[in-house]
Amino acid sequence: MIQIRPVSDLRNKFPEIEKAVGGGEPVYLTKNGQGELVVMDIGSFEKKEQELRAQQAVLESIAARMAGEKDYSLEESKKIIYKMIGTKK
Repeated sequence: MIQIRPVSDLRNKFPEIEKAVGGGEPVYLTKNGQGELVVMDIGSFEKKEQELRAQQAVLESIAARMAGEKDYSLEESKKIIYKMIGTKK
């Protein structure tokens, strides 16, 4: 469930905010009725960052392919990766 709280709760009711973000959902903080901050636990933040990086990599790959860059078969990709990490397969 979305939690929206005044930004003053960050100072005045920190334990409640900490407990709320512990469930993995962000807490939206408002100032004068307008959105100001989002607070989330570090694990959820890192997961979101990882997801965004993966999505960015996919988008960059699609853009490169559309721009005419060479694409590789699965076998070619494996060979390149194994060569990069120094493993023979």
